[in-house]
Amino acid sequence: MSTEDGERSGRPKEVVTDENIKKIYKIILNDRKLKLNEIADTLKMSTERVHHIIHEYLGMRKLCAKWVPRELNFDQKQ
Repeated sequence: MSTEDGERSGRPKEVVTDENIKKIYKIILNDRKLKLNEIADTLKMSTERVHHIIHEYLGMRKLCAKWVPRELNFDQKQ
């Protein structure tokens, strides 16, 4: 009897990769009105991870049903 976990099939432990971050960024730029669930379904990721990537890595938030950068410059505010 062993106390160590054996290998299991399933999702990889780490889905926050540069490739996934770029994919999410491109998806958002194509359609800023997409919901987290729609992005997660497209990439076959959990909504929690997609939310984490958008907020922490891309620095975006939802505003009036559109994804926008969290820190807007003066021109963008106008």
